[in-house]
Amino acid sequence: MTTRGHCFCGRTRWEFEGAPTWSCYCHCDDCRRNCAAPIVAWLGVPVRRFRWLGAAPQTLESSKGVRRHFCATCGAPMGFEADHYPGGMHLYAGSLEKPETFTPEFHVNYESKLPWLQIDDDLPKYTDTMLHAPVSLRDYHTDDSA
Repeated sequence: MTTRGHCFCGRTRWEFEGAPTWSCYCHCDDCRRNCAAPIVAWLGVPVRRFRWLGAAPQTLESSKGVRRHFCATCGAPMGFEADHYPGGMHLYAGSLEKPETFTPEFHVNYESKLPWLQIDDDLPKYTDTMLHAPVSLRDYHTDDSA
């Protein structure tokens, strides 16, 4: 199975093989400000099953060891890589070719949720990042499904 996505203008595209490792909502301030949104939907895939297509994205090192990828033409955020998530590519669910197929599995950084944002779901809500989740949601090395 191949999953594809693209930016607003369509010049920067991506694809990956197999199923995502995880899918979630993030409430952290960095993600919200990067997307100018109250919440951000993500999916994570092993970078070995991922590739950029079309125009290469621009990359901003937003903090030490954190790289945010975006379209150089339209500025749309596309992905995120970080040294503390080795082997993983995080992709914005909004950039999916078919975003209606996205199914979130949990929330991260829920403690940072904006007070005016009403969430009414039964998904697990982790107060901090995936690094502190009770199960390993950052292990991209053992996922061999494709």
